[in-house]
Amino acid sequence: MRTHFAALLALAIATGCAVGSGAVVKGVGSDDLLKLRAGPGLNHKIIIGLPDGTRLTRQNCVTNNGKVWCRVSLTDRPGIWGYVSADYLAHR
Repeated sequence: MRTHFAALLALAIATGCAVGSGAVVKGVGSDDLLKLRAGPGLNHKIIIGLPDGTRLTRQNCVTNNGKVWCRVSLTDRPGIWGYVSADYLAHR
């Protein structure tokens, strides 16, 4: 059990998935949007598109089909939340 907890903690630290930490959308490109989804995976409904620079509050991250997805809320509108790929998040 301790080994599993240590592995999960290491993954959270490595992906910057500390609960309540600040993040910003980065790397989607000037003419594209990061999809905020209803669940952790491409098969979930798109809620809204987020441009580079959008400030987010990260809640927790999960792995789905080998990809890390983080539950986030918009910093300026915390009632809007969903999941995004951790590949497009940077610390702020």
